[in-house]
Amino acid sequence: MGFSPLISCSAMGALILSCLLLQASNSNAQLRPDFYFRTCPSVFNIIGDIIVDELRTDPRIAASLLRLHFHDCFVRGCDASILLDNSTSFRTEKDAAPNANSARGFGVIDRMKTSLERACPRTVSCADVLTIASQISVLLSGGPWWPVPLGRRDSVEAFFDLANTALPSPFFTLAQLKKAFADVGLNRPSDLVALSGGHTFGRAQCQFVTPRLYNFNGTNRPDPTLDPTYLVQLRALCPQNGNGTVLVNFDVVTPNTFDRQYYTNLRNGKGLIQSDQELFSTPGADTIPLVNLYSSNTFAFFGAFVDAMIRMGNLRPLTGTQGEIRQNCRVVNSRIRGMENDDGVVSSI
Repeated sequence: MGFSPLISCSAMGALILSCLLLQASNSNAQLRPDFYFRTCPSVFNIIGDIIVDELRTDPRIAASLLRLHFHDCFVRGCDASILLDNSTSFRTEKDAAPNANSARGFGVIDRMKTSLERACPRTVSCADVLTIASQISVLLSGGPWWPVPLGRRDSVEAFFDLANTALPSPFFTLAQLKKAFADVGLNRPSDLVALSGGHTFGRAQCQFVTPRLYNFNGTNRPDPTLDPTYLVQLRALCPQNGNGTVLVNFDVVTPNTFDRQYYTNLRNGKGLIQSDQELFSTPGADTIPLVNLYSSNTFAFFGAFVDAMIRMGNLRPLTGTQGEIRQNCRVVNSRIRGMENDDGVVSSI
């Protein structure tokens, strides 16, 4: 499975648009899958075509876009605050520890927004661009399709401090993971286990892996839950005191495919980061039966993932007249207007 250059994003867009009205009744009352059906019917094609193009040279981008959406929603809701650059009014969330030198894909979002502004000026929010991009990224990588509730608006500020505390750490225990998810309203075990399945593709940096390879919880020994053969492989990729930015596949079997292999890896002691392995290796945890289920049943995993993604996407959305529709995802509109010259042309952004 995985991405194929033969996928027609136009055909995919037609399929999505044909389903939206049928699915609208299942969405949040304030958000609708058919929100852009008349005002920007090409939104799925525009975003999808750019992802298809990026995947030809960057197989990581699908997972990176999904992660951006996740990191956006966990910080004051899905409002594209993660996309804002520094300003005189706030510090960017990009500088927060969970995102600094790690979160990526911002330039791809810029390409999407630029194309959408040409086709449908001042219509599609950056928050919805992120949401649609995450869905299409999963679909193109072999995962499920789902009707994405749309109609979010964009925040006019970023939340640096909250980004440092609200986002789950790769070093969290299961109890800490559950609290982080519950704090934003995702309080079901299936939310945590299914959304963690987003690590079925993509990469992580060695700096988030090495502590459990050499000095787990200050023991000067490796994490005992690690498969011994996998430990040797990881140590070869991430030597002690080595380059912490070296990338390692989350899934050693199907690294670029969205599938249930992630859960099989957990059962075999081959979860890459501590917070993943905790789902299966914490004694008596209520997450263990779900890992077992999802590892053997793609339908169950995909269904739970879709449900959790819709729940996450509905976290504290700005709608109606709240926030704004940013013209440039990196800056609030008032700043763009302030940077225009006498001819009304934006001089620099």
